[in-house]
Amino acid sequence: MSQDLTTFVYLVASVCFIMALRGLSHPKTSLQGNRFGMVGMTLAVLATLATPGVETYFGIIVAIAIGGAAGAFIARTIDMTALPQLVAAFHSLVGLAAVLVAGSAFYAPEAYGIGTPGDIKTASLIEMAIGAGIGAVTFTGSILAFGKLQGLITGKPVVFAGQHLFNAVLGVAIVLLVVLFAASQPVWVFWAIVLISLALGVLLIIPIGGADMPVIVSMLNSYSGWAAAGVGFTLGNNLLIVTGALVGSSGAILSYIMCKGMNRSFFNVILGGFGGEAGAGSADTGDKSVNSGSAEDASFILANAGSVIIVPGYGLAVGQAQQAVREMADMLKGMGVNVRYAIHPVAGRMPGHMNVLLAEANVPYDEVLEMEEINRDFQQTDVAFVIGANDITNPAAEDDPQSPIYGMPVLKVDEAKTVLFIKRSLSPGYAGIDNPLFYRDNTMMLFGDAKQMTEGIVKALEDQ
Repeated sequence: MSQDLTTFVYLVASVCFIMALRGLSHPKTSLQGNRFGMVGMTLAVLATLATPGVETYFGIIVAIAIGGAAGAFIARTIDMTALPQLVAAFHSLVGLAAVLVAGSAFYAPEAYGIGTPGDIKTASLIEMAIGAGIGAVTFTGSILAFGKLQGLITGKPVVFAGQHLFNAVLGVAIVLLVVLFAASQPVWVFWAIVLISLALGVLLIIPIGGADMPVIVSMLNSYSGWAAAGVGFTLGNNLLIVTGALVGSSGAILSYIMCKGMNRSFFNVILGGFGGEAGAGSADTGDKSVNSGSAEDASFILANAGSVIIVPGYGLAVGQAQQAVREMADMLKGMGVNVRYAIHPVAGRMPGHMNVLLAEANVPYDEVLEMEEINRDFQQTDVAFVIGANDITNPAAEDDPQSPIYGMPVLKVDEAKTVLFIKRSLSPGYAGIDNPLFYRDNTMMLFGDAKQMTEGIVKALEDQ
């Protein structure tokens, strides 16, 4: 394939990726967006395989077969609750690839047309140093995020005195080493950049508290995009540069939007600062009591309500209760009840987590509303039906200046006339803090698995 034709196909693939991002911005067009992404990736792979620089296909075919088989197996077997940690794990692979490609280009520059060992172009040295640095930060940061989301390590912030200053010193050291590397290209400097960046990736993520992990997943997505763009510069591949920039910028924009939604500083996220200023609150419930009820109690309240807002959280994902919730909502609508869904921007463990689950259950899109669209309506709502959504409904975010999540916008479910809250126990949410909503007079706790409890409510509604 000629260079001009390759460039044209790359351009078409880039347009497909842009259309994919546009489609994925809304549940109604997400399937179409996925199709655009698949077409763009197919065109990109085929055009790359047809370039004159490819000398043998055996190794490429073996790699595609192994990677494709692993991807297909993971896609078919992964639980919906494990998607956030899966995304974090995939980000780590992008970061590792960036480091390996940079190392390969440094040791065999002739293969990339960027010079000879000891005499590499200055621009290429800067590109591979920055690509390796961002890739190393992404690699260890994503592994740590995976460990936190998987529960392998504590989800609470890990902080120490002078942490931010130490991170800043490491950042300055990396910049100075990049300058030294571009000036004289010693081997030890390249690996020093990689090692310090690996350490920085860990240090940026460990102070992040559990409630803020969705933002970090989004930010790591951005880092992986910029790492891919760095690889594109090293390989001289325009499509990889464009694709990496699209992923990097879209991830950064999404992180910025989420930071605004959580009343967080965007720059503190980049520097790994937020979540560590305050420790996790106490989960001590003292002698406080709660009102607990059964599925039959809940069905009576719901059947006599005029309006219900369903608030899905991580408990919905754990219990895989989306189909049962849809069935319950359909029955209530058949009784004349106005049923809607409220989505917090960080509900679950990653952006869009709840939207995916509700779409899987074919919940009508016009019934699913974002926080800013529905938060005012809780005051006029008869029942707020909360399913394991702990931190994003915690009124301490507005009432308690000492709370670690103070200032984070939450769904104001406590303003509804009655709150039905499905939860297995009174244990704190992922942020590790108690929720005073449990103990309020207008709250009825429905202890149990989300799916079993909702199915019990459906059965009770049928018996009425």
